[in-house]
Amino acid sequence: MLRIPAMSPDLAQEQKKESNIMTKLLGVIAIAAIAFAVTPAQAAKHAMGGCSAGNLEKTETAIEAMPDGDGKVAAQKEIASAQDSLLNGKMGACGMHLNKAMHATMGK
Repeated sequence: MLRIPAMSPDLAQEQKKESNIMTKLLGVIAIAAIAFAVTPAQAAKHAMGGCSAGNLEKTETAIEAMPDGDGKVAAQKEIASAQDSLLNGKMGACGMHLNKAMHATMGK
């Protein structure tokens, strides 16, 4: 039987290894691309509405300066919810309520 060198088992095994390496490399590149895309968005989110005592205090001060009305009442409810979430360790909920309170102080 005539044997074709291109069909040797060693060559097929080598091609399979190369394909496996390329698949893993593409997976790593995809994960890195996602990480780089998400990191700036998370940093901006925390910088703008991160739940901290300083941000709560600034927002409370802005709420006190608001004229009486529905907007002020809504902002006060949101800041109370943010404080409650902070005390219960729910940082995501705290940030969401704080962000809503901040937007209310901007006159929206």
